[in-house]
Amino acid sequence: MPESIFDAPQDAARRLLGARLRRPDKLDPAQRTGQSHRLGTNASVLPDFSARIGLVAKPRVSRRRLLKVGGALAAMPAASQDQDADLAGDDIQGLRRVRQELVDPPFVPSHDQVATGAPVIVEVELVAREVTKVIDGIGTEIQALTFNGSIPGPLIICHEGDFVELTLKNPADNAFMHNIDFHASTGGLGGGALTEVNPGEQVVLRWRAIKPGTFIYHCAPGGSMIPYHVVSGMNGAVMVLPREGLSDRDSSPIRYDRAYYVGEQDFYIPRDSNGNFRQYSAPGEGIADMLGVMRKLTPSHVVFNGKAGALTGDQALKASVGETVLFIHSQANRDSRPHLIGGHGDYVWEQGSFSDPPAHGLETWFIRGGSAGAAVYTFRQPGVYNYLTHNLIEAVELGALAQVVVEGEWDDSLMTQVEPPAPIPG
Repeated sequence: MPESIFDAPQDAARRLLGARLRRPDKLDPAQRTGQSHRLGTNASVLPDFSARIGLVAKPRVSRRRLLKVGGALAAMPAASQDQDADLAGDDIQGLRRVRQELVDPPFVPSHDQVATGAPVIVEVELVAREVTKVIDGIGTEIQALTFNGSIPGPLIICHEGDFVELTLKNPADNAFMHNIDFHASTGGLGGGALTEVNPGEQVVLRWRAIKPGTFIYHCAPGGSMIPYHVVSGMNGAVMVLPREGLSDRDSSPIRYDRAYYVGEQDFYIPRDSNGNFRQYSAPGEGIADMLGVMRKLTPSHVVFNGKAGALTGDQALKASVGETVLFIHSQANRDSRPHLIGGHGDYVWEQGSFSDPPAHGLETWFIRGGSAGAAVYTFRQPGVYNYLTHNLIEAVELGALAQVVVEGEWDDSLMTQVEPPAPIPG
């Protein structure tokens, strides 16, 4: 047996990985016997490789049992739950439904900062899109795995106590099985076991938002396919607002005029023998090569919103002097250190929890890999601000940088050039 996946024959690996990923229940008995339960192909070709990427059958809890256990857990009392926590099934179905139109980041869906009335069911739709994307200015491509075609996937917004009802679709022309793990949800695997959809299928999942804050979601199909899907772009974020809206440490309300969602993404693009980035013509074709780069833990690109320069120049974020802007920042895989050059984090929830009071006046904040955080800043001066990760190598050399263009009148009391540049006297 090979010591690692890289000891396996590469052509066999590509044949194996080029097949469609399927759930075990979708294979006929002939395919189940002696073969991978995730692939309708002979996994014994690469036994060690198959185990590493989650292709070999594993004991699994049935969907019926998961739903039964989930229902029992939902009925248990909890000190942190609100007065509506004991809603029965019929009561839930009677809640008002709100269809949320998701938008491509950095923009966020229309929403109320303060909840009005009783909890609602927020209906959203995500479609798994396997597309080719250019990720830098020199034409480097990735066979991207995405939610709704964007990197990151759209921001979903609800209030504490609301229900999120997701319809997840996997079009028939896709190559992979997909699912979704909501870090904001409560239940084993974040809904991952209940949302596995093969190409041509859809599923509906409902979960209750009982923890206010910012959270990531991502595809998690099993084994090495979890990081592969995540670093191929299949992640996004959810913001669960407190019902009364955001507040500072003294419980005074915090309101914002604009909100932007910045999704930081690390890519691992293989190079050929000449040092040029490889290109692949179909999803899954370069898995073996990409896993080799991933295992070195050194990304080829670290970018905001799917591409170096995606939020600069004509695509820069916009604001005006006096406006308060909320920045939601996610990183599904690696740590990040957001910094606004020339500004600050007036209020920062760097761990993402709105149950905790925000930090005040931070210069740089820390977003842990696998999380999302939020920061609010009121712009006091016009100009072009750089919003970046303060790992400056990743910002400048690899692409993790955005710009905010702020219009308004300059305030000399905050900054002024006392003397212009001139020769040093003497």
